[in-house]
Amino acid sequence: MPKFWLLVKQLYKQKVKAKSFIFTIALYAVILAGVLFWNDISEFLFSDEPMQTAVIDETNADAAALIQSTDDLDVSVTELSEEEAKQQVMEEEIDILVTLADDNGNLAATIYTYEPLSFTNQTMLSSQLDYAGKLYAVQQMNLTSEQAEQVLGAQAMIAYELVNEDAADGKSESQKAAGIGVSYFIGFLIYFFVMTFLSMITTDVASEKGSRVLEVLLATIKPTTHFLAKVMGTLLVALTQLAAVAAVAVVLLFVADDGSRLDFVRDVLSSLSGAYVAYTTTFLMLTLLFYLIFGALLGSLVSKVEEASQALVPAMMMALSGFYVLITGSFNPDTMLIKVFSYLPFSSGMVMPLRIGATDMPLWEAGVSLLILAVTVAVLFYFTMYFYKRSVLTYTTGGILQKFRAVFKHTT
Repeated sequence: MPKFWLLVKQLYKQKVKAKSFIFTIALYAVILAGVLFWNDISEFLFSDEPMQTAVIDETNADAAALIQSTDDLDVSVTELSEEEAKQQVMEEEIDILVTLADDNGNLAATIYTYEPLSFTNQTMLSSQLDYAGKLYAVQQMNLTSEQAEQVLGAQAMIAYELVNEDAADGKSESQKAAGIGVSYFIGFLIYFFVMTFLSMITTDVASEKGSRVLEVLLATIKPTTHFLAKVMGTLLVALTQLAAVAAVAVVLLFVADDGSRLDFVRDVLSSLSGAYVAYTTTFLMLTLLFYLIFGALLGSLVSKVEEASQALVPAMMMALSGFYVLITGSFNPDTMLIKVFSYLPFSSGMVMPLRIGATDMPLWEAGVSLLILAVTVAVLFYFTMYFYKRSVLTYTTGGILQKFRAVFKHTT
């Protein structure tokens, strides 16, 4: 046991003090800061003077009043003729000219510019004109502007009620939206952490094996002790990085917009149930363990570190498939594809939290998926312990399957 903790301590200190560990935390911090401060960043990088937009109103209903100024568009009604206004556009005194006319009770708009509009300005102006066209059509019914706004802004009061008294109450739309958002974030987190630390443990084992350092270590410790130390040490490094990223996120939330973003996060988290938090945390831990154990197994098969990338392909493909299903399922979390992948051990950690948060599935299904993952981790753990002591000092060539066969052939 002292040797085990000595190896864990040595691995932990080595990885935590590494420049790559600090760089990764800094990278996560930059990404989080970019997301939280995007409004300020975009305003600093992309803000320009609002485009001078002149409107010529040829209708008899004051349609020009329906187009409003924004941060990007400075809208004003002009008394110039169309030809005079076009000339000012040619001379770049006016950025945008909009003419409004009546076409059989519908609003017809023509936009004149000297240079093509940016996508943002084009979308914004088209949206305003589209909404103005709806208001104009309503006004033709002899309604006032306020009445037209009320008609177009009216929203139905929708309530859901289950007639099946034995069924559990369904989640509200806001709860499902919060579940999708948080599950998406958790899925990203699991995917990137799995890719980072799966590669780390596989490369470490392959490096020690290729440099023959492992042969010296195994002269004083058991292979199973080395395997356990690698898994435990890498897991502790992963949890340390996760805690550091969480601390950075909390600090940024306090700073961003005077803490208003923190209130938003609290509102989102308050929409999540305690069962969701418990299940998601457990899935996160078990998924990390699954891939770390699998990574140690793959690392023990290769003969040198150059072969590690090839050995990692199966594990990376499994993680990538779960991540891809999570992305596609965010748009419709009730599909059969999502249901199937929520039970597969290599993807359930990313997909099942999405089902828990965004659907009305019974919680016993999440329990079944968690049990499958836990049993798989336990079986993989004992198989890897059994296999590791045979494969870690075996040097073979060929593909992964050939290496498996060679290990069993020469050690049994």
